[in-house]
Amino acid sequence: MDNSRFVVGRPTLLRDGLQPGEVPVHRILCPNASTMTGPGTNTYLIGSESMALVDPGPALPEHIAAIEAALEGRPLEWIFVTHTHGDHSPGAMALHRATGAELIGLAAPPEAAYQDTGFQPSRIYKDQERIECDGFTMRLISTPGHVSNHLCFLLEEQSLLFTGDHILQGTTPVILPPDGDMKDYLDSLQQLRSLPLQYLAPGHGELMSDPEQMISALIRHRQRRELKIITHLADIQPVTLKQLVVPVYDDVPAHLLPWAEKTLLAHLLKLEREGRARQQGSQQNSAASDDSALWSLIGGQ
Repeated sequence: MDNSRFVVGRPTLLRDGLQPGEVPVHRILCPNASTMTGPGTNTYLIGSESMALVDPGPALPEHIAAIEAALEGRPLEWIFVTHTHGDHSPGAMALHRATGAELIGLAAPPEAAYQDTGFQPSRIYKDQERIECDGFTMRLISTPGHVSNHLCFLLEEQSLLFTGDHILQGTTPVILPPDGDMKDYLDSLQQLRSLPLQYLAPGHGELMSDPEQMISALIRHRQRRELKIITHLADIQPVTLKQLVVPVYDDVPAHLLPWAEKTLLAHLLKLEREGRARQQGSQQNSAASDDSALWSLIGGQ
C-alpha cells in the first residue's frame, strides 16, 4: 500500500487520468487508523458543483472540518451511508444539520451491536433505487452480510462501486451475527458479479481495479475457511468456539482472534441452517450462540 496516498484530511483524487466528462471522486481519509480500520475510514466526495458524499465517518471535529474545507463552498446535497457502524455513519447527522443534505442509507437494525442508532435516513430507500445527482447517478445495492443494513453504491457512469465494509482492500470483513449473516454475505458477493464493474472503492484501503478477480477471491476464501472448519470439527468435535477458533484461524494474529471468533460463529450458523452442523447446550436453532455451546457435525461429515 502506498502510504503517501493516505494522508489524513487531504482530498486525494481517487484515480489518476480522469477522462473528459468523468465525475471527479476524491477520498478524504479520516484520522481513525486502528487495527480494525487500517489507515482509517475512507470518505468519498463526488462531483464538481452540487456534491455528494459517501460514508462521512465518525463525528470527529477535525474530520468534519476537512470535509467542509474540501467542499470549497459548494453545496453538499447528498450523503450516502453504507452502514451504521461507528466508523462510517456518525458524521452524517452533523453534516446534515450544517448543509440540509439528503441522508441516504438504512437505519440501524434494532438491538444490533456496534451500531450508530442516531443515524436516521431522510426516507425509506429500496434496493436498486437510483438517486439522480448533479450529472451522475448513484444506484443503491443491498448487500447484507457484514451487517443486515449494508448497502453498496454504484456510480453508474464510471462503473465504480463504493463497497463500504462489504469488500475491503487487503483484508476480509468480520461477519457479526446474529445481525451479520454468512449466507447473506456470500449471496451478496455473487450478486455483485452480475454488475458491469470497473473499480471498487472500499471503506478502508486503496482503490481496486479488478472487481471480478477480487470478488471471486473473497468467495474462494470463505469456501476454504468453511472447509477448514469442517475438517477440524471432524477431528475434535464436540468443541466450543474458543477451542475451534485457534486451529481454524491459525493464520490470524492472536490479538485478532476475538474478531475471528465472530466470523467463525457466522460460518457455523450457516452450516447449522444447512443441516450440516449442530450446537448443544445453548440457544439451539437460533441465530445466536454463546461460549458454552458445543459444536459438532451432523452425520459425521
